[in-house]
Amino acid sequence: MTRPSLSPAEGAAWARQAERSSIPVMRFMVWLSLTLGRRLSRTVLHGIALYFLLFSPQAGRASRAYLQRVLGRPPALAERYRHILTFATTIHDRIYFLNGRFNLFDIEIHGSEHVEALLAKGRGILLFGAHLGSFEVLRAVGHRYSTQPICMLMHAENARKINQVLAAINPDAHQDILPLGQLDSMLQLRDRLDAGQLVGVLADRNPGGNGTRQLPFLGSPAPFPNGPFRLAALLQRPVLFMSGTWEGGRNYRVELSPLADFSGVEPRERATAIAEAQHAYAARLEAHCRRAPYNWFNFFDFWSDRRS
Repeated sequence: MTRPSLSPAEGAAWARQAERSSIPVMRFMVWLSLTLGRRLSRTVLHGIALYFLLFSPQAGRASRAYLQRVLGRPPALAERYRHILTFATTIHDRIYFLNGRFNLFDIEIHGSEHVEALLAKGRGILLFGAHLGSFEVLRAVGHRYSTQPICMLMHAENARKINQVLAAINPDAHQDILPLGQLDSMLQLRDRLDAGQLVGVLADRNPGGNGTRQLPFLGSPAPFPNGPFRLAALLQRPVLFMSGTWEGGRNYRVELSPLADFSGVEPRERATAIAEAQHAYAARLEAHCRRAPYNWFNFFDFWSDRRS
């Protein structure tokens, strides 16, 4: 399982240890989950959620502060536990999604007509999501459009770590990661989009250090990264907002909706178009957080912390 974000000092120490230990643990969890099935292996998640509720104070404070914002009142202990359990559930279900076990879930897809309309024009699509629910459930969209797989765009170091985890779950899954920060990254991205592929970006963190814009979010200004929106504008591509929230039991809800279209935007209009898209993104994310409050997983002080 992936541990929620910690303070810089605590996080650095844990990260060094995690590099050595997380992959064997993940392989064990994969074996356990695929052998016992989802219902039985899920019993482990309750102990994991309780452990982090009791022994991860930094993440606990951030969770409590976020829930107070989104619920409009101090959260009860059971609600704080539910937040962590939801996170653990989406990580656990990643094992099944990455192994093609879509039949284990009831997945509602809303807004697929927007994908169909753009694909019918032969256009690749940028899907801007967040640390909201499960990115892997969006593979169900790619599963529906099997000739147009979804890949995930991320910075090279994050891609390396994620690929280690994905290789432990399914050795073929690493092919769905497109790393940024390499000489040919932009060319690869352009080529994938030109081929009509779907490319996902989690646009609520700033690992690349490309600057942020302060935007209203759940009652206070918060830093949102500029990089994904500048990229979409430079490539002049349409952007859909995506979310895949866990609704309890075996139920997931995928939503796709138009966010921005930078096609044909003139250079002199680019800054305004980017700013409008960023404001729309923050507003859309806030609406989804209010609808499914336990599905947003930024376990640090998002409003004051500038880390990725």
